[in-house]
Amino acid sequence: MPDPTTTTTRRDFLKTSAAVTTGAMIAPMAAGRLFASGADTLRVGLIGCGGRGTGAAIQCAQAAPGIEIVAMGDAFRDRLDGSAKHLADQLGDRFRVHEEMRFTGIDAYKKVLGCGIDIAILATPPGFRPEHLRAAVDAGVHVFMEKPVAVDPVGVRVVIDASAKADAEGLSIVAGTQRRHQASYLETMQRIHDGAIGELVGGQCYWNQGGLWVHERKAEYSDLSWQIRNWLYFAWLSGDHIVEQHVHNLDVMNWAFRANPVKVVGMGGRQVRTDSKYGNIFDHFSVELEYPGGVRCQSLCRQIDGTASRVGERIVGTKGVADPAGRIEGENPYRHRDDSVNPYVQEHADLIASIRAGEPLNEGRRIAESTLVAIMGRMSAYTGKEVTWDFAMKSTLDLTPPAEAFRTGVLDVPPVPVPGKSALV
Repeated sequence: MPDPTTTTTRRDFLKTSAAVTTGAMIAPMAAGRLFASGADTLRVGLIGCGGRGTGAAIQCAQAAPGIEIVAMGDAFRDRLDGSAKHLADQLGDRFRVHEEMRFTGIDAYKKVLGCGIDIAILATPPGFRPEHLRAAVDAGVHVFMEKPVAVDPVGVRVVIDASAKADAEGLSIVAGTQRRHQASYLETMQRIHDGAIGELVGGQCYWNQGGLWVHERKAEYSDLSWQIRNWLYFAWLSGDHIVEQHVHNLDVMNWAFRANPVKVVGMGGRQVRTDSKYGNIFDHFSVELEYPGGVRCQSLCRQIDGTASRVGERIVGTKGVADPAGRIEGENPYRHRDDSVNPYVQEHADLIASIRAGEPLNEGRRIAESTLVAIMGRMSAYTGKEVTWDFAMKSTLDLTPPAEAFRTGVLDVPPVPVPGKSALV
């Protein structure tokens, strides 16, 4: 059986996503306009059928009435089938993905976008997110996309450009940064911005935990298919865990300071997860973020079993200290008491409400910038160099594998970066 991941190249996506056939593009564009004029049902297509994509599809269907999951796509049939079974069990008649609307292969996203959908859920490994977003916007489809939204500066710029086009086309884009839709964060952050802790002078953010899943290699896997299945551990697919996971906390820091860092200096390493099944990523990072005005914040993330866990953020001001998740201590103490609404559902509810009201909500550039902050931290830790915002925004770093790998399935794992030796590009 041919490897389903070698039907086209990732670089080809960037060249051909705008060239989806006219017939494939008319259907989703028309669907959006029909809904805006009063249709009752929003049709949703799921692109990426792993655990997060499956969960996002359920949460989307739970977020409002009149939501149907009608199309699915994934690189691998076994993942699609497992997701479809779970969705059918959980959603009942809100799951309407007939066999002819189930697509596999690396280019399955194009087929889902051609199914007359109103909303695309983008939940493949993050390395594919930029081209999937651009294709969705080109097809006139509203988007929910998981974070992070890129793994390198080249991809970040694709997301920024696609988000600008979405603005021009009146399309909504909501990112999977659920803290931005969580009542405790929203209320506490408003108080921070209203001066409850005074002038902001520093902060810390953390995502320290044990290890996650590993997908062991099987004899029948090509290099490419194994790496996509085991995507957490390859920088070209996940961006490393500082990008894939810690972006949540870094996004909160940007939110608090209402700015992007002007520069970062980081360190990190690969001390425990040294087996080849862990690809080429680090297992710990420590990064100093410098925001405008010389305000410095510390970022720590780790994925090592047997270590202390800590996930969250801390903002320091001249009049107090805030945990943006719902607590302020100091001159204006506050504690949020009611977080009964699931933010993973609320982010979809906000997307759906924006579409139905004809008032587009576009979080694309914001999450692209937070993703770039995480990428800057990785770039600094990998190389041992200081990385400025201006440098990163112009960086030519592109982690895309050679086009040949997508044709043959042959793809060596790049060496683990060595600070002081790996080049800053």
